[in-house]
Amino acid sequence: MSKLKAVRNFAPSRPRGPRHARLAAQAPRALERRRRHSSVRFGTRGQPEESRGAILRAAVAEFAQYGIAGARMDRIAKAARVNKALLYYYFKDKDAIYEAVLDHVFKGLRDRVMPVFESDLEPRAKLLEYVGQYFDYIAANPQFPRVVQAEWMRAGAHANPQMLRVAREYFAPIYMRMGEVLREGAEKKQLRRLDPMDFLPSLVGLVIFYFSTAPAMQHMLKVDPLSKQRITQRRKFVLEFVSQAVSQ
Repeated sequence: MSKLKAVRNFAPSRPRGPRHARLAAQAPRALERRRRHSSVRFGTRGQPEESRGAILRAAVAEFAQYGIAGARMDRIAKAARVNKALLYYYFKDKDAIYEAVLDHVFKGLRDRVMPVFESDLEPRAKLLEYVGQYFDYIAANPQFPRVVQAEWMRAGAHANPQMLRVAREYFAPIYMRMGEVLREGAEKKQLRRLDPMDFLPSLVGLVIFYFSTAPAMQHMLKVDPLSKQRITQRRKFVLEFVSQAVSQ
C-alpha cells in the first residue's frame, strides 16, 4: 500500500453537512420503530389483550344493535379491525363471544356495586350510594342494557342458558345483599319496609328504561338525553325519587 492510500484510509471523514447529521441522528429511532412494528402488530396474536378488548367492544355494539340472533361475526371482525381467523382464534363461535360479552358487562357492574355493600355506611346511605353507582355504570355504558334486553324478554322455559348463568352468578349475590340492606334499614327505622322482589325490578326499570329509550326520546323531544347536562339532571332526579320512595 502506498503512503498516499494509507493516509486516505486513516484520515477522518469529511463533514457532509447538517442534513446528513440530522438523518444520522434519526436513524437509530427509525430502526427501533421498525423493529417494534415488525415484531408486534395490532390485530394479531402478538397483542392478545388489545385484540380481545377490541373484539369485545365491537361485539357489545353489534349485540346491542342486532341482538344475538341478528349479530354477525364478520361485522364484529370488521369493527374490531381484525380478520375473522383471529376472531375465531379467541372465540369459537357467536355463542362464545356473546357469553364473553355478558361476563364483560355484568362483571363490570358487580365490581362497581359490590364494594358499596362492604362499606361501613348506614343502611339508608348505603342504599342511595348503590343507586348512584348503578346509575353511573349504566350512564357510562348506555349500550349495555340493549345487549341483554331481548334475551331477558325471551327468558322462561326456553331461556338462554347463558342468561340463567348470569342471573345465578351476578344478580343473585346483589339481590341477597340488597335484601340485607333493606331489612337492616327497616329495623333501624331508616327505611320503610320494602320487599327486594319489588324494589330491585323497580329500580332497574327507573334507570334502564331511560337509557334504552334514549334514541326515541332524542327523536321525539329534539334533545340529547345522553348529554352531560341531561345525565346530571337525570341522576339527581333518580336519587331524589328513590330517597322519597324508601322513606318511612
